[in-house]
Amino acid sequence: MHEQSETVIDQSEATTIFERSPEQLAKSLDLACQCAKIADELKGSDIVVLDLTKLTPEFDYFVIATGNSRRQLHAIVEEADTLLEKSGADRISLEGYAGNNWILQDYGDIVLHAFDPENRELYDLERLWADATHVDWQAHLAKSN
Repeated sequence: MHEQSETVIDQSEATTIFERSPEQLAKSLDLACQCAKIADELKGSDIVVLDLTKLTPEFDYFVIATGNSRRQLHAIVEEADTLLEKSGADRISLEGYAGNNWILQDYGDIVLHAFDPENRELYDLERLWADATHVDWQAHLAKSN
């Protein structure tokens, strides 16, 4: 019989693996909001930007949008990819592009999720990340201009 042990980490001693400067965080926020704007311009719906900076060191922002067709999902992620590529961001991962229900693009600091309505409801990332702050991306972009 094997004994199971539990490791407890004292959070006061935990260190951040990768810390981003305020300038990097501001750039990530701007780009996430611009990705949301692209989704909006391409008639995506229920567009949300979640600020995850206080919840995980893995990424800063989720951009979540719903599209009604494979073509619309592809248009959203392709335009966002063009924007992010021009900004110097490197895409780390692309998932679901061959399908027609969920496409994920991971840029490290920003993760873009484009869902069809059924899978948006099924995965319910807003509930999963309920502690995240919702960013008013439209107000942010209006302030930036």
